[in-house]
Amino acid sequence: MLNRIWALFSEDVGIDLGTVNTLVFVKGKGIVIREPTVVAIHRKTRQVLAIGSQAKRMLGRTPAAIEAVRPLRDGVISDFDTTEAMLRYFIHQVHQTPGKSFLGGIRIPKPRIVVGIPSGVTEVERRAVQDACLSAGAREAYLIEEPMAAAIGAKLPVEEPEGVMIVDIGGGTSEIAVISLGGMVINRSLRVAGDEMDEDIINYLRMRYGLLIGEKTAEEVKLEIGSAVEDWSDKNHHLETIVRGRDLSNGLPKSLKISEVEIREALSNTINQIVGVIQEVLEETPPELLTDIVSRGIVLAGGGALVRGLDKKISQETKLPVLVADDPLTCVVRGCGRVLDDLDLLAKVKVTGGLR
Repeated sequence: MLNRIWALFSEDVGIDLGTVNTLVFVKGKGIVIREPTVVAIHRKTRQVLAIGSQAKRMLGRTPAAIEAVRPLRDGVISDFDTTEAMLRYFIHQVHQTPGKSFLGGIRIPKPRIVVGIPSGVTEVERRAVQDACLSAGAREAYLIEEPMAAAIGAKLPVEEPEGVMIVDIGGGTSEIAVISLGGMVINRSLRVAGDEMDEDIINYLRMRYGLLIGEKTAEEVKLEIGSAVEDWSDKNHHLETIVRGRDLSNGLPKSLKISEVEIREALSNTINQIVGVIQEVLEETPPELLTDIVSRGIVLAGGGALVRGLDKKISQETKLPVLVADDPLTCVVRGCGRVLDDLDLLAKVKVTGGLR
């Protein structure tokens, strides 16, 4: 009864609590928040000064008294209090937008929340996510594993007696799973993903050219000219970009022109690790499900799916068709949103649930 009363005053939300970006889906409205998972805090007082895009602009630019932090690492909470403050902020933002209002416009942020988490997290890490949601104001917090959420968001038939394979490459983890009858038959959670690609670029430029760049610059280079395989359809065209950083030999600013060939070389180790785990999952997949995957193909989701040529690389190595999901960045949060509307599906796929 109390649960129904709270439902009159608050919005149910699905959250993709990612290492790099956090997306919030509101039932009946769609995705209303897309913000970087970055929080700026005062070093001494621990007061939160900025969250999301505003905080991300501070990365590498803060004075001594301010620290811009990413409260999640490898898909799990590394700073509980900061994560709680961020979630509370997002929940408050959702309930500031026009929506349900009763009794003279009173709206109380006490939502039911479904959160996507990596499939390989420990029970302690799962509990930390749930506790952070409840502490931030949720009346109920349910956890769903990210590969399952991504498959639901990509509109794959996860409840059918047939195999579907999803590869969700985010910022902190790469999730690979074979799903059938509403459950994951085989899954792997690899803590190698977009962040490691950025690190690869930083290390490559430091070792080869003595040029030091920051995470933000590395991410921009990856998005601009990063690729997994050479585009043979246009041999005469090679993308290039100018990278600016610090020359380690003299400490002075330095600009350098680099090509997609060099960045592809830098990314090769991380990409090969991901492809290797995909091959391991395929080797362990039961033959009947493997037949379904051969006909349907592997579906890519997450920000890593946008790396040029990654689908071709995986297809070359696995000899299977590979498809990129529609709007791969939002697959997980759309999956969380879909289970908010389907309580039967939520009961099947949730990891755990909790009441305040």
